[in-house]
Amino acid sequence: MQQQSAQLRWEQHTQRPLFGLALAFAVAYAVPIVRPDASRAVVDVCAAVEWVVWGAFALDYGVRLGLARERLVFIRTHWLDLGAVLLPMLQPMRLLRLVSTLLLVGQRARMASQIKLTTYVAGAVVGLLMFGSLAVLSVERDAPGGNIRTLGDAVWWSFTTMTTVGYGDHAPTTGLGRMLAVGLMLSGIALLGVVTANIAAWFIARFEMDDVEERRQTEAIRELTEEVRALRGEVAALKGTRVE
Repeated sequence: MQQQSAQLRWEQHTQRPLFGLALAFAVAYAVPIVRPDASRAVVDVCAAVEWVVWGAFALDYGVRLGLARERLVFIRTHWLDLGAVLLPMLQPMRLLRLVSTLLLVGQRARMASQIKLTTYVAGAVVGLLMFGSLAVLSVERDAPGGNIRTLGDAVWWSFTTMTTVGYGDHAPTTGLGRMLAVGLMLSGIALLGVVTANIAAWFIARFEMDDVEERRQTEAIRELTEEVRALRGEVAALKGTRVE
């Protein structure tokens, strides 16, 4: 219990700092893409920030693993965290650091009880739109025959892809860009399912609350009716006593 409490305290204390680092990662990832003419020093600083953020999430996983009472159980139940930590080690690509950071942020967001589902879904939508746009722009901007050349084109493509509309006016032409498209489409469908389930659960909860209130009112009316009958009986008994 003491080790579990230490793990819980660590997760609570590191929740906000890790989200702050995730925002720093977002800026560091976006700058070289939005400003392709940035100096080499700026690009190097952004790359260093990305690695530092990933390292912070990797350290967080290691600490939580060390504080876990049953480490094998922790690894089995947090396999996605482990995969996200190991992913950038396979090949030093910025896109892998992006994917791993998004996965780790998402896992920590799910553990935060104070974050409502609606807030999480809204944040996930915004994050996927932003990072999807930046990722596809970095891949497709210089591709021969590509038609996603500006940030506006990338944002429009990401929005139509996530909503599964797919106008077709902008589409990736590279293999990596098409892999991003598949991931974005699947993410959009999953988020749409979460939103739909959340709305359905809200309506069901409201209907259940209405049913409970209706049953409570019916029970109150029944009790009141019984009391009125009892009072009538007492009044009738009193009248009979006075007549005698």
